[in-house]
Amino acid sequence: MSKELPLVSVLIPFYNCKYVPQAIETVLRQTYKNIEIILVNDGSYMYNELLKPYLSRIIYIEQKNKGVASALNEGIKIANGEYLAWLSSDDLFSEKKIELQLNFMKENKSFFSFTNFNIIDSHNQIKKYNVGIHFKSGIEVLQSLKDFNPINGCTVLMSRKVIEKIGYFDETLKYAQDYDYWIRTSAHFPLHYFHCTLTNYRVHDLMGSIRHNKDQMKEFYELRENYRVKYNKFFSEQRGEKHV
Repeated sequence: MSKELPLVSVLIPFYNCKYVPQAIETVLRQTYKNIEIILVNDGSYMYNELLKPYLSRIIYIEQKNKGVASALNEGIKIANGEYLAWLSSDDLFSEKKIELQLNFMKENKSFFSFTNFNIIDSHNQIKKYNVGIHFKSGIEVLQSLKDFNPINGCTVLMSRKVIEKIGYFDETLKYAQDYDYWIRTSAHFPLHYFHCTLTNYRVHDLMGSIRHNKDQMKEFYELRENYRVKYNKFFSEQRGEKHV
């Protein structure tokens, strides 16, 4: 590995997911080579045997089942990378995901970026292309963030400086920990949208966002209301400034 290339840590939370080998493979096949893979087994009791062929090529840690936020935080704590990415164990990166996105961030002096994505099914067939919103400015990102979560966490690449400033994911949140983190981040860093599709997001019957949709939406709405007054004030202050 070239010392000139910054290390990127890819965090993979894992819990009872049969697609995990595919997720790991898409990181191993990246055209950008200075990557460490940190897989956090969040108390999984199924499909653990699928990890065995990869244990010598990844950093592997186990914990009791505490949820995605906790798994991400544990990965962050041991990550060595200058940049960090998150890949759910049922999703897939394109081979040039890290290379292209990191180049975009360097060119734009960005600390936080996200991209578009496709939706795939259980057989890896693309069902919908370019599902994300094409943002033309940072202020559009902020406007959307007031009302919903426009950022797919598995499209995010961020500098360690974000972690140092914002801290960890909120482990009291079971479903909206990503939305909460993007809002907290937006108060300190521009959220740069890179108009490129570099992630395949898998939709299947066993995914948590489908099985727990009612609880997920309840938590999201409560969180949004908690932030609304504070965020509206912040949005007004930032309009036309650093997020354009």
